[in-house]
Amino acid sequence: MFLYGVVNASPDSLNIDSIVEGPQQALARATQLLADGADGIDLGGQGSTDVATVVPWQAEWERLREVVPALAALGVPTSVDTWRPEVARLALEHGATVINAADGMQTDEMWQVAADFDVPIIVPFLSGPNPRAMEMVQRDPVETIIEFFDARLRDADRFGLRHRCVLDPGTGFAPSNWPWDERYVYQKRVYSNLDAMRVFGLPLYIALPWKETVQHDELLEIVIRNRPEYGRVHYPAKVRSFERRIRAEG
Repeated sequence: MFLYGVVNASPDSLNIDSIVEGPQQALARATQLLADGADGIDLGGQGSTDVATVVPWQAEWERLREVVPALAALGVPTSVDTWRPEVARLALEHGATVINAADGMQTDEMWQVAADFDVPIIVPFLSGPNPRAMEMVQRDPVETIIEFFDARLRDADRFGLRHRCVLDPGTGFAPSNWPWDERYVYQKRVYSNLDAMRVFGLPLYIALPWKETVQHDELLEIVIRNRPEYGRVHYPAKVRSFERRIRAEG
C-alpha cells in the first residue's frame, strides 16, 4: 500500500502529533513519516471536522504558503487536502502533485483546477450534515457510497478526468455526532466491502484508523487485508508492522 503520511498545518487536527507550524516543523515531521514507512505526504491547512474553526481561504493558504514548497523539495508525491479551489490551485503551482478533495469534488471549480494541472484526484465520499445521514447505515452505506462515486465520476467525465480519480469511501466523514459504537459498525461494514467499490476499475484510498484501541486495530487489519492501493496514515511504522505480520501469515 502506498502511504501518504499526514502533516497538518491547521491547529484543529484531532491528532495532535500531526500538527505543525511553519516549514521547519513540517519538514521534521515529514522526514520522520518517510523514515517510518510513508511514501508521500498529505498536507492540510484547514481542519474538516466539526470542531475545526473555518478560516477564510486566504488564511488557509497562508498556513501552507511556505510549507508546500518545503515539502515538495523532498521529491515525493505531496497531496493538498482542501475543499477550496483557490487553495488547491496555489498549492499545485507551488509544488503539490495531488488533490485530496475535502469537498468530495462536488463543484466544477475543483474539477477545473484538476483539469488545468492534470493531476491525480482523491475523491472522498461525503455524508455531510444532511437528512440522509442515518439512512446511510439503516439501508446500505456501501450502496450509498457507490451511488455517490457514480455521480462524481460522471462529473469527472465532463472534464476527461475519470482516469485520474482515486476513490476514498470517506469513513472519516461519517456523521460525527454518532456514538463510537455506531461509527465502528459503519466503518467495519464499509471496510469489509471495499471490493464492491472496485466496480469502477479505479484505485482505492483509505484514511487509516490511528487510535490505539482494540476496535481501531481490528478496523486497520480489515483494511490492510482488503489491499487498497493507497492509505492516509498518521503512524506509518504501525501500518507497515501490520502489513508484515499479515504477509507472514500467508
